Amino acid sequence: MGNIRQTYIKRVAIDLVKKYNDQFTGDFDHNKKVVAQLTDVKTTVFRNRIAGYVTTYRKNWEAATVEAAAESGKPAA
Repeated sequence: MGNIRQTYIKRVAIDLVKKYNDQFTGDFDHNKKVVAQLTDVKTTVFRNRIAGYVTTYRKNWEAATVEAAAESGKPAA
């Protein structure tokens, strides 16, 4: 079973990844600092939840990209 996250957290995280994709990595601590710089989230709980969702989102996106490239026979970028 996965975690159910609030719509606010998902919306903010996905918007940040779409706008600043090159600044995020698969590392939670790095993403936590980037989220703190890019947003005006006041509480550390929301900042950490957004950073956690960004990390999960990026890992899933990278895995899907590699899988799609493997299926098409082309090397991943």
